[in-house]
Amino acid sequence: MTIRVAIVDDQAIIRSGLRMMLETSPDFEVVAEAVDGADAIDRARTHEPDVVLMDLRMPNVDGIAATRRLRELERPPRVLMLSTYSSDARVLDALDAGADGFLLKDLRVEELLSALRVVVSGGRVFAPDVLRNLVRRAVRRVPVWVGEVDAKVAALSESERKVLALLGLGMTNEQIARELHLAGASVKTYVSRTLAKLGLENRTQAAVLAYKAGLGGPVPSEVAPDAPSGGRSGP
Repeated sequence: MTIRVAIVDDQAIIRSGLRMMLETSPDFEVVAEAVDGADAIDRARTHEPDVVLMDLRMPNVDGIAATRRLRELERPPRVLMLSTYSSDARVLDALDAGADGFLLKDLRVEELLSALRVVVSGGRVFAPDVLRNLVRRAVRRVPVWVGEVDAKVAALSESERKVLALLGLGMTNEQIARELHLAGASVKTYVSRTLAKLGLENRTQAAVLAYKAGLGGPVPSEVAPDAPSGGRSGP
């Protein structure tokens, strides 16, 4: 199946670069380009893309406003937001507007193609630095109290703990599959089962818990004060 993509960015050189990246794979077809959010709405109505690569900051109608309006269409496309900075304060606004992922513009070709496949299949994807910033903001809101973290993680199988650690690093299912030498379907099952066992709703909450448990690398200084006593500080 060919994935139909619309590219939205006010800079022509960025649009050209993204188009060239997508044209490296026969799985993707660029059906439209737009120079701002208002133009994106019109193009989406006409061409009905499966997914929109949306620049965050644009003149006139920006990416957040455009994403919100795209969600109101009869056939709304998935939206993958792009930004130059991982610390962009509007990440949460983009997610609230309905964005399905948030990546940085310095991504490699294979990262872009993988992310688009994830988003079109119904998943969410974040650049690792963006996910870490989301974790720092959400760490005090995760629905697992500090005293319960160790017990919940201990109830996971070894494979599920490995998956949780990799979720904490912001890896996609495809990246986890390569890291653990598993089939994609197996990874999807492990992720769903791990979230269910932990009582979590999404990958961002899983990343928060992984940091609290000391999985997936050192706990950031913003998270450390809430870390469970006796918890591990490394992988």
